[in-house]
Amino acid sequence: MLPRLEFVHSNQKGFTLLELIIAIAIAGLITAGITVAIMQILTINHRASNHMIAVRQVQQAGKEVSKDTLQAQPNKIDDDPDDPPDAFLVLNWTDSEGGNHTVIYTLPPMPSSPALSMLARNHTIDGTAQTTAPPVVAEYIDPNQTSCNWTGNVLTFNVTATVGEESETRTYEIEPRPSPPST
Repeated sequence: MLPRLEFVHSNQKGFTLLELIIAIAIAGLITAGITVAIMQILTINHRASNHMIAVRQVQQAGKEVSKDTLQAQPNKIDDDPDDPPDAFLVLNWTDSEGGNHTVIYTLPPMPSSPALSMLARNHTIDGTAQTTAPPVVAEYIDPNQTSCNWTGNVLTFNVTATVGEESETRTYEIEPRPSPPST
């Protein structure tokens, strides 16, 4: 005769429905907490990334404008009625070999975000366009909060970049090099 298998013992106890509901609720709370923490980390990471992009754009704009302004000669930084109508900043200088440099900065709108602009740079030497550098210096520039003002021979360049909800503003004060002595 075969032995009889008994699967249920009278002294065994299982989980009650209430215990199962409590266990599922606790697991749900833990899962929700982990999900919220991950979402916060992703949001903070996205905001930090946007802020770093804004900082880099402001720094790049300041670097290029500073580099060109340091070359400009004080007697050639006045506003000229012949400047292009969309010119944000026009700088002129003569190099040691007699080449006449003109750098024109403009703020064309960004295709992906018309409320923001790009800082574009057009450099010519004796009327010949120079293409050694990309024409767009910086992106995400807020044209309403970006300005250039001359006080004497010092250029005050305020620039703001906005990426998403993050923005960065810097003010640069740049004095051009002194005019070379006339010979």
